[in-house]
Amino acid sequence: MTEQPRLCVIPGDGIGQEVIPVAVNVLRAALPDLVVVEAEAGWRTFQRTGTALPPATLEAARDCRAVLFGAVASPLHPVEGYRSPIVALRRALDVFANLRPVRGWRVPGAHPTLDLLVVRENTEGLYVGRERRDGDTAISEQIVTRQGSERVARVAYRLAAESGRRLTVVHKANILRVGDGLWRETCLAVSQEFPQVETDEGLVDSVAYHLVQDPGHYQLLLCPNLYGDILSDLAAALGGGLGMTPSLSLGERYAIAEPVHGAAPDIAGRGVANPLAAILSGALLARHWWARPDVAHAVEKAVEAALSSGAYTPDIAAPGQPTVGTEEIGQAVLTRLTE
Repeated sequence: MTEQPRLCVIPGDGIGQEVIPVAVNVLRAALPDLVVVEAEAGWRTFQRTGTALPPATLEAARDCRAVLFGAVASPLHPVEGYRSPIVALRRALDVFANLRPVRGWRVPGAHPTLDLLVVRENTEGLYVGRERRDGDTAISEQIVTRQGSERVARVAYRLAAESGRRLTVVHKANILRVGDGLWRETCLAVSQEFPQVETDEGLVDSVAYHLVQDPGHYQLLLCPNLYGDILSDLAAALGGGLGMTPSLSLGERYAIAEPVHGAAPDIAGRGVANPLAAILSGALLARHWWARPDVAHAVEKAVEAALSSGAYTPDIAAPGQPTVGTEEIGQAVLTRLTE
């Protein structure tokens, strides 16, 4: 992308309202020509307007082509007319490849050898929502297509070729021979187009085991939707927690960046939420969507420097260690970004 960067900002619910403004401030400092358009979505929006993803928000997202999304608070029981706005937005924009980089940040409990990219198919699998009840039997359908598998595999292989990472195709084709079998077959066929990329494969349960046993073993995991969701959260726990984990969903025409944490209603409004995942999600937009790796590197180095100074929010601090709040750690990043 070479035109002036435009960003649709959707804070959402809960701590999204706190961490997203901090992330936008950092991104504006790193990318002064950024145009920001504010929009709304989420549970509070649904309660007020009757829709969780207003047409005006979808229009703004399409107009900007890049979105920074905060978090969504969803009801624990079915509510007529409510549908997750982030799921609806991903499908409307057809952002089919979800990138979740996880590394061992300099925080207590993080594994320093961890440097992993999880690339997750974002539109198919069990998350298509094709479920039904037949009395006491529940049936959930998994949808896997060759086209859907091919396009996310090519994104993953391009990233592996650019970074020199070894790629592991994750599946459970020994049991799910049809659906996961097609996924495996398609991904390994795409691997033939990238002979420079070292490729192996692993059953999802085995990959989870080895990831915990040796966090530095894997470099890039190419996963179907459900497996990528689970393994990326497992990896996040090894790399400092969800508050340190960004994500970016890419499509042909649009991109959505979002921290992987939820709305965290238990700490919302207290000013202690960790904004670093949101800040790092903005860096992913700079690197992969706006083709500004220099901006992404500067933001990531500023985060490293802020952590090295001992600026920890409660979620990443050791027991008894002094902590700072959302605004304070955001300012620590801003200060080091502009030094």
